[in-house]
Amino acid sequence: MSCTTILVGKKATYDGSTMIARNDDGFFEEKKLIVVDPAKQKRKYVSKISHLTIELPKDPLRYTSTPSVSPKRGIWAANGINEANVGMTATETTTSNPLVMGADPYVVYQERKGKKKEVPGGIGEEDIVVLVLPYIRSARQGVERLGKLLEEYGTYESNGIAFNDENEAWWMETIGGHHWIAKRVEDDEYVMMPNQFGIDSFDLDDAFGEKKKHLCSKDLKKFIKDNHLDLNKGKVFNPRYVFGSHSDADHVYNTPRSWFMGRYFNPHTYKWEGEGADFTPQSDDIPWSLKPEKKITVEDIKYVLSSYYQGTEYDPYQKADQVKKGLYRPIGIARTGVMAVLQIRGYMPEKLKGIEWICFGANPFNTVVPLYTQTDRMPKYMSDVTMDVSTDNFYWSSRLLGALADPHFGTCIQIIERYQFAVASQGHQLLNEYDSKMMKSKDYSFINEANEKICEMARKETGDALSKVLHDASAHMICNYSRADK
Repeated sequence: MSCTTILVGKKATYDGSTMIARNDDGFFEEKKLIVVDPAKQKRKYVSKISHLTIELPKDPLRYTSTPSVSPKRGIWAANGINEANVGMTATETTTSNPLVMGADPYVVYQERKGKKKEVPGGIGEEDIVVLVLPYIRSARQGVERLGKLLEEYGTYESNGIAFNDENEAWWMETIGGHHWIAKRVEDDEYVMMPNQFGIDSFDLDDAFGEKKKHLCSKDLKKFIKDNHLDLNKGKVFNPRYVFGSHSDADHVYNTPRSWFMGRYFNPHTYKWEGEGADFTPQSDDIPWSLKPEKKITVEDIKYVLSSYYQGTEYDPYQKADQVKKGLYRPIGIARTGVMAVLQIRGYMPEKLKGIEWICFGANPFNTVVPLYTQTDRMPKYMSDVTMDVSTDNFYWSSRLLGALADPHFGTCIQIIERYQFAVASQGHQLLNEYDSKMMKSKDYSFINEANEKICEMARKETGDALSKVLHDASAHMICNYSRADK
């Protein structure tokens, strides 16, 4: 799926946690937040898309998941934090090029036809979280487990996957059908990923040596050499040149998103606009990672992943420049199903380390709600979602809010901004309150109470915002009429 991902190292965040986040930009996919009990984790996994059967280990961990409500296309778990406090978001669709695909084609499902037997495909976004997250105890282990699965079964698409634990964040990208590459995010840096093969420097000596910060498929050097893939001319090995795309489409769909994120987090490090700009929305060499000019908060991540190029001439809601408005694919897009910021707080007790900040629907108009992940259930406001539209849950309320506010942006945006601020502020307040309460008492049974209280707050604020936006939208309906109208 077309998505946008951010990873932040622990020295680049406001509190020393690691954070990874991704917009899961599907097809207006209905989503929910649940907890998967190890007893209900199947020992044999069957993929809907590729018809692949995989035997799973016998000792799964409990984990949170944001699966699709409808099972017809598979689970699509998307994001989660497991009981070992490891976070994972998968996957972001990335790009490749004909040289790579000719050397290692995707493993695509082949239907049975006549005497020709059915041939299963590889693994993909539908499957990856379920196959990996319940069985890992560190971010590095996540890369290693998925790497083995890719080498054995292959994949039918090009994907990027993020992992984090309390100390490290890792980014992994698939290469063709069976190959892969992964790099540890520097502690004082953040990473920008907009649907494009991203890693722009890689130490192959480390990957085939000590493996401190670089990992890859075991035959990657030979694969590159045998297929004449290395397009680099200098000493630095740039995987983006070798494995990525180099298309005009990137300049309207992908690179502008990196440009906006870099412009937000590093406004003075580079010149982003005007004559002599270091980077423009169409630059192919925007860095994969940077040291931010200030420490990054959850709200910063939410703001950037909600971006529609506000404050620039590309803002689709502006009334002025009709030539450039809406020119580039926004980060906060209408079809987002779920966005989760997976925060692992290493300074907290084990039961309180994992916080999943969750929101559903179009990010410019929704808000993000924090929930403790070391629990056996999520509040019904998050988990009890059906295909029927209902304001009894956060998913449909968020979708309704966005659909109503969007066509009345000018009059509704103030309501939305106040709503977003209120929920974020009260979310932090309730986390602080329950963090303190549980740390003092060493009684972590309050986690469910805390999550329920946070969801009740979110329900109240969302209902209030929805009521106000509905009133505004009703007042601006085209069929409005009064005998006093002129």
